[in-house]
Amino acid sequence: MADQPRERDSVIDKISDKIGDCISSSSSDSDDGLHSKIDAVKSRVFRLFGRDKPVHTVLGGGKPADVFLWRNKKNSAGILGVATALWIVFELIEYQLITLVCHLLILLLAIMFLWSYANTFINKTPPQIPDMKLPEVCFLQFVSALRIEINRAISILRGIACGRDLKKFLSVFLGLWVLSVVGSWCNFLTLLYISIVLLHTVPVFYEKYEDQVDPLAEKAWIEFKKQYAVFDAKVLSKIPIGALQEKKKKN
Repeated sequence: MADQPRERDSVIDKISDKIGDCISSSSSDSDDGLHSKIDAVKSRVFRLFGRDKPVHTVLGGGKPADVFLWRNKKNSAGILGVATALWIVFELIEYQLITLVCHLLILLLAIMFLWSYANTFINKTPPQIPDMKLPEVCFLQFVSALRIEINRAISILRGIACGRDLKKFLSVFLGLWVLSVVGSWCNFLTLLYISIVLLHTVPVFYEKYEDQVDPLAEKAWIEFKKQYAVFDAKVLSKIPIGALQEKKKKN
């Protein structure tokens, strides 16, 4: 008789454990469903440039993205500081590149020569200057990547020149025209410095305030699409590009 209460207690414990497992599994399933719904809603939110990945991934990931997003503050500040110093030297002080390189080499060689001569004069071993060589692999990789990008740009320009895509032609035409106007305002070095500053400021601010920027960008994009639809209906649709392409195919 004493064993019957024990058996009843064990059965009750098993039943309670099963009920707890069912409740926990149902709650975890509901949590998973809630998270999936949240992710689905986030994926439907408008993002600038139609991206569906984080800004770090869009920038290519790795060390360059870390520099642009200030994940490594020392490297980011160092690159921006060197770029600022070079811009000040060449633009504000108006130092020429060849003159600067020659003066730096003269100063470096003079210091090393005097240091070595002084050590031999006081009977000390001269400093060991390392034999530095640039690796061939890095140059080959850089040239290969540059060749791929140049071929891609030539292919895009060829497709535009053949009259296949009017929208792409207008976008490239507008981009080149804007670049020519900006180039007339400043020289190449200043334009390069402005690009470096923008790369080190715009992505990090956008990553921080993307929830406020994306709604404004969505409104601007909707307005641009409306204006482009009007321009397409009044101007682009009246250009007989399709007939010209058919004639080319027949010939």
